Amino acid sequence: QVQLVESGGGLVQAGGSLRLSCVASGSTFRINAMDWYREAPGKQREFVAAITRAGNANYADSVKGRFTISRDNAKNTVYLQMLSLEPADTGVYRCRSLDYITTNPYWGQGTQVTVSS
Repeated sequence: QVQLVESGGGLVQAGGSLRLSCVASGSTFRINAMDWYREAPGKQREFVAAITRAGNANYADSVKGRFTISRDNAKNTVYLQMLSLEPADTGVYRCRSLDYITTNPYWGQGTQVTVSS
């Protein structure tokens, strides 16, 4: 089993920035890529960004150029640096990873990001 715990959310004004963290613990050898998703009321869960253990990253078009995902493998931590935040970025940001043996997903509980206009 793998546990994921996010932190770093908060309330910011449009144009502001936040840095989210997700720490993995437990059987971390079972996971490779770590992803960020976000959930907003009335909207479907949306992919935000992903990064492999080797550091290869990809992003949703809506956040390209504003968000940067990174990871520290020694700390089993993935980060999401968010710049130029917009009200549309508001939501609960959740960290996810897949067990590469069983393909079962692991999810964190989420951290709330609220961007005011």
